[in-house]
Amino acid sequence: MKLKIEGDKGGSDVVEASSEDIGHYTDMALDLWPKSKAEELYESFRDIMASKRDKILFYRLGSEFVSFIHLSIRVDYVEGSESSPTGYIEGVYVKPPHRRKGYSAKLVKVGEQWLRKKGCKQIGSDIHLDNHVSYDFHIGMGFTEASRLIAFIKDIEG
Repeated sequence: MKLKIEGDKGGSDVVEASSEDIGHYTDMALDLWPKSKAEELYESFRDIMASKRDKILFYRLGSEFVSFIHLSIRVDYVEGSESSPTGYIEGVYVKPPHRRKGYSAKLVKVGEQWLRKKGCKQIGSDIHLDNHVSYDFHIGMGFTEASRLIAFIKDIEG
C-alpha cells in the first residue's frame, strides 16, 4: 500500500511491507546485517509482519525497492527517552547507488507519522561507534546523541 507523507504535495513512493515483500527485505537486510543468515531474516520478517508493534516501510522507485526502514514500538526503557512508549529504528538501509537522495528521510518521516498515531512522542535508534555514515545520517535527521555505550562480554569458564 502506497503511503502519503504529510505535507508532501507530490505524493511519495513509500510503501508498507506486505507478506509478498520478504525477498526485497531479505536481500537488503543481508547487506545491512551481513553476519545474519537468510533463514533468520525470513523468520524475523514473518514475526515483524505479525506484530502490531513493528512496521517495515520500503522506498520504491518504479518497481525497484531501494530502501527500507524497520520501526518498532518499545515499552521498555530506551536510552535517552523521557516517555513510553518510544518509537525505535531497528534498521534502515539504502542500496549504495541510491544513497544521499533523501529516500531514508522520507521513510523516517512516514515512520514518525505511524509512531505518533501509536502514542509515541520520541524515536530512538542506535549505531556502532565506528559507523560514521550512520552517525551522519542520524545527526542529519535531527537526532541528538543521548549517550555512548560500549558493551562487554566474557565467557564463564567451567
